[in-house]
Amino acid sequence: MIFNKLIKIVANIAKYKVAQWSTNPIKTQQKQFNYLMKIGSKTLFGSEHNLFYGITYDEFKNRVPIRDYEQIKHYIERVKNGENNILWKGKPIYFAMTSGTTSGSKYIPITKHSLKNHLNGAKNAILLYIAETNNTSFIDGKFIFIQGSPILSLLSSIPVGRLSGISAHHVPFYMKHKMLPSWETNIIDNWEKKMDSIIKETSNKNMTIISGIPSWVQIYFEKISKKYNKKLLEIFPNFKLLIYGGVNFKPYRQKFKNLIGGDVDSIELFPASEGFYAFQSNQSSEDLLLILNAGIFYEFISVHDYKSNNFNRIDLSEVKIGENYLMVISTSAGLWGYNTGDTVRFTSINPYKVVVTGRIKQQLSAFGEHVIVEEVEKAMEAAVLKTKTIVNEFTVAPLFKSSVNKNPGHEWFIEFEGTPKKLNEFVKILDEELIRQNKYYKDLIFGNIIQPAIITPVIKNGFKLYMQSIGKYGGQNKIPKISNDRKIADKIKNLNLIA
Repeated sequence: MIFNKLIKIVANIAKYKVAQWSTNPIKTQQKQFNYLMKIGSKTLFGSEHNLFYGITYDEFKNRVPIRDYEQIKHYIERVKNGENNILWKGKPIYFAMTSGTTSGSKYIPITKHSLKNHLNGAKNAILLYIAETNNTSFIDGKFIFIQGSPILSLLSSIPVGRLSGISAHHVPFYMKHKMLPSWETNIIDNWEKKMDSIIKETSNKNMTIISGIPSWVQIYFEKISKKYNKKLLEIFPNFKLLIYGGVNFKPYRQKFKNLIGGDVDSIELFPASEGFYAFQSNQSSEDLLLILNAGIFYEFISVHDYKSNNFNRIDLSEVKIGENYLMVISTSAGLWGYNTGDTVRFTSINPYKVVVTGRIKQQLSAFGEHVIVEEVEKAMEAAVLKTKTIVNEFTVAPLFKSSVNKNPGHEWFIEFEGTPKKLNEFVKILDEELIRQNKYYKDLIFGNIIQPAIITPVIKNGFKLYMQSIGKYGGQNKIPKISNDRKIADKIKNLNLIA
């Protein structure tokens, strides 16, 4: 009881602090910019780009070009080799290892300055939830974060691991007795065995918070529900809060509701190895509050401009509601003018809130349609809701003209939960929603250049088998929602995963 009262006090303090910086956003970002320039000026990167305390934003843009991981890799290699003061003061305290597109694994530095950003984002999200709802009942139960292994390797004496595994080393001492799974379970590499062990450890516990990437939380829910032939709320009657991030939850909401057996509150997060960017700050809206005071300076490029090779960068003061932007960051981990690849759309500028619209490289435009992740997710969400169909997973690929296909189009590979009763209506809604959202798609459909959506059902656990076949089952790996080629589509068919 005393602890719960204390948590409410801490939550209201957190709410006050968030209000301070979120209601003074430009001043807050300028402070972060000045701080970054001050420390950056003492590094190799800073000297090469003539950074100094007092530099203006326009001067910074002229001196520091936008770079992706491949373009800063030579600096990262020097840090990996043990050199000091390359991108940031001293050496990083960790490397967060994540999958790259062309260079294999990426090694993202985490410094003692940037670690706070990674650790405080989720904590503040929970505290603001408590301040808003006055609900602390979940504090008395057990929490689970379905995550990667906490075992770290060493590279030039710097610990290396997945970000979720690194975070496991920084659970506050007063929370350790509440956190599951155990260390012994967390270090299991095989995800099937790991999930079985998680179920064994949690099934008789008072679970109140469950968190992780939705696809892996879904597997946990499915397995434990099947084992006990019960809904989640029958197994865990005090389950109060679902915390998730990494993918859009909306297309899977009905599936989760069915597994849970009712509604529970949820909090969405926007974390990445490069930084913790945003979190859902209240239950009344699903957009995410951009974190402005944690060692990240944000820049944005209109997606339309970027695709036209116009890399005009703007800071937070110039963004517009409704515009789709590529997000560029400079951070206290030594990432400078870094192209995150993430795209966001602002829903509010008082305070600054966003929704994640996808990845700049994830676009389906094989026929000039320029379809983005947000559009296919919204179309799927509408089809699921209106037909009361449950979808486990999906991906969309172009279908090219051939002797079999008279007209090209989009092939939707969908793993349904049972046979859809209204498949024709489902297809119709997908098309109507894409036509409504995307004028290029509309013109191609109405001009009979492409045909309406083609649905190819995938067998039960088909996407799981696909991920296993490419060695990416478990951890933070996710199925891309759209592709501009047929690599995934052809692999699914070659593996005979079609229902």
